[in-house]
Amino acid sequence: MERVRDIRLLPKAHLHLHFTGSMRPTTLLELAGRYGVHLPEALTGGEPPKLRATDERGWFRFQRLYDIARSCLRTPEDIQRLVREAAQEDVADGSGWLEIQVDPTSYAPFLGGLIPALEVILDAVDAASRDTGLGIRVVVAANRMKHPLDARTLARLAVRYADRGVIGFGLSNDERRGMARDFDRAFAIAREGGLLAAPHGGELSGPSSVRDCLDDLHAARIGHGVRAAEDPLLLRRLAERGVTCEVCPASNVALGVYEKAEDVPLRKLFDAGVPMALGADDPLLFGSRLAAQYELARAQGFDDGELAELARQSVRGSAAPADVRRKLLAGIDDWLTG
Repeated sequence: MERVRDIRLLPKAHLHLHFTGSMRPTTLLELAGRYGVHLPEALTGGEPPKLRATDERGWFRFQRLYDIARSCLRTPEDIQRLVREAAQEDVADGSGWLEIQVDPTSYAPFLGGLIPALEVILDAVDAASRDTGLGIRVVVAANRMKHPLDARTLARLAVRYADRGVIGFGLSNDERRGMARDFDRAFAIAREGGLLAAPHGGELSGPSSVRDCLDDLHAARIGHGVRAAEDPLLLRRLAERGVTCEVCPASNVALGVYEKAEDVPLRKLFDAGVPMALGADDPLLFGSRLAAQYELARAQGFDDGELAELARQSVRGSAAPADVRRKLLAGIDDWLTG
């Protein structure tokens, strides 16, 4: 009987993790107590909150919980703690490279402005990387619920700090709002500055939102992208162009995109040749981290060779330097051969 290899020992890259959403629940409770922030029962019950974001009311509830958690991050020390603990969790799950996504405007009111906020975040990333040995970089993400001019400001800021650890530019929040083409100039600024384009698409909206990210924003990666499985021609296009989809199975189920974990079309994407990087999205709200996403793939019937290939795809889709990629890919081979 073939032995079951430990998923946590499989080297991998983590390309879809949101900043506040990476927080440990215990840290949230402690910070909320310190600052006198009242947390709703959904954030204190010890279980992931019951969320269904496929309607506007559900998405509003998800955003409200996220905003409450974010309001507990008020000092550079809080930011340092969050990044350090997120890195520790990733290392425990076998990650050798993390690209964490953040909109610094969300933290600017407490940290002295937009530029100081991003500098605090990048300093925290540097410190956590030194302390844990995990390679960490930052994707600066605009909010598609805000004006496209705000996105252009963020794109210019992201390019300015490309030599300090910013490697990509994203677009988050409800893709049912704000047309991708409205943000084309912001993404042009980011691409011209050497940043990877990684907008969200194909989660709450269908395949058309993925096509919009490709056509209007020239995406090199797609945040989520899982709904591309509904369009065979789009699957072929993603596969031929080698566009990595940052698929977050537990998140998809928690937000009601799919009813059950076995419904997430990992197999369809994989068999179509679409590169995937499994991600945890927001562990604080969805209750599971990186290794658990690979366990969900295993539960769908992915064998260890296929899990190793998923890990390779995450590394290839990353912005990790060549030496880091080589080390991780060699580690994946070692995990598979034993």
